Amino acid sequence: MKLEDLKGKKITVMGLGLHGGGVGTVHFLHLAGAQITVTDLKSKEELAPSLEKLKELKGIKYVLGQHRPEDFTGAEMVIKTPPAPWSNKYIKLALDKNIPVEIDASLFFKLCKNPIIGVTGTKGKTTTATLLCEILKTAGKNPLKAGIGQVSVLDKLKELKSDSLVVFELSSWRLSALGRCNLSPKIAILTNLYPDHLNYYKTFELYLRDKKYIFLNQKPGDLCVVNWDDEILNKLEPEIKSQLIKFSKQKISKGKSVFISEGAIYLNNGIDEKKVLEVSEVKLKGEHNLWNILAGIGAAYALGIDLSVIRKTILNFKNIPHRLEIVRELDGIKYYNDTAATMPESAISGINSFEEPVILICGGADKNLDMSLLAKTIRKKVKGVIFLKGMATDKIMAEIKKIIPTEEKGKDFTVVETMDKAVELARVVAEAGDVVLLSPGAASFGLFANEFDRGNKFREAVNKLV
Repeated sequence: MKLEDLKGKKITVMGLGLHGGGVGTVHFLHLAGAQITVTDLKSKEELAPSLEKLKELKGIKYVLGQHRPEDFTGAEMVIKTPPAPWSNKYIKLALDKNIPVEIDASLFFKLCKNPIIGVTGTKGKTTTATLLCEILKTAGKNPLKAGIGQVSVLDKLKELKSDSLVVFELSSWRLSALGRCNLSPKIAILTNLYPDHLNYYKTFELYLRDKKYIFLNQKPGDLCVVNWDDEILNKLEPEIKSQLIKFSKQKISKGKSVFISEGAIYLNNGIDEKKVLEVSEVKLKGEHNLWNILAGIGAAYALGIDLSVIRKTILNFKNIPHRLEIVRELDGIKYYNDTAATMPESAISGINSFEEPVILICGGADKNLDMSLLAKTIRKKVKGVIFLKGMATDKIMAEIKKIIPTEEKGKDFTVVETMDKAVELARVVAEAGDVVLLSPGAASFGLFANEFDRGNKFREAVNKLV
């Protein structure tokens, strides 16, 4: 596909939203000369911040507060918001008429002529992708980040230079669209796989199916960097037809790999083992982040980056916003923002990152996930807990009640509806030497616009403390 192919084409954008992706898509299509209809179930008033960003663009048709069949059957292309399921009745109307349905990622892949490194996994995508971008930047390459954080995708195309390497964070939703188009990135990175988004997917197997599209359409000369400690991923080897680079916290003797042995990180290029750096030199907080570092090293090696450059970047790399991010220290109490921990395993990793006593702020909306291990971790390792109201919170509290002694079963849990109140109560409980940790283990909808809004409100509340 060429950019010129979009000129004059009747395109329906399904889902303007409030997070920037829809706005970026509309900007891109308008610049390309498409005839655009934007449709969203939200009202004009609800979408006011996004509409304000588009007010200078002329000739765009808006259908808000509803979806109309004719906007899907009369289009020449539909671009849907990534979370909208392919079973959506309006999407099916377009597909039944053989009208192509894309998302931002599939259109990007079709229009981008530069090599793409795709990063997926249930946890660690953003940290791995960001680290890899930093390594490439240190090496004097020209990396372009796509899909990382709340940044629009399609309008990144205009930033591409002839030598740009694209590092693309790929959710299961975006991968589902790539799979329908038989597309995979030249270099694929799989950080891990855990049950997630089971409020969207009926089964874990369907979630896994979409994740596998990151490598299923790779060619033999492409590369796949895989977490070999993950019991699900290491069973996928027969399905991977590209060249495999494994990473592990255990020594791997055969094949190309990155691993930890006797307190140091090594790269095995298939012939020799070379030491990269000591684990003790890593500044990135969180034991789980070692896997992200190993993944970044594997991908950087695949791209021909010198080990001295990789080492230099890792030595200077620290936690990124919303992921075990230190916000402030006040009266000997450290406050950490780990709002990106939207599943129980992530919250467990966050809690286990500290030796200090932890006052935990957690809970929220449910993604149909098992909360029993998080409840056990809270019971065993957390000094105090303040819950954010939501269905996941109810599940966590129910699991805790199953394991506490009879004499404690009558005690009330502390549940709040605002971040200000959560931080205020955490401050009361915490003492010098403690850590106040926002690591929710749950989704954010209901009380917050998204997990980043939740993290920002935590930062604001902490910085208001006196």
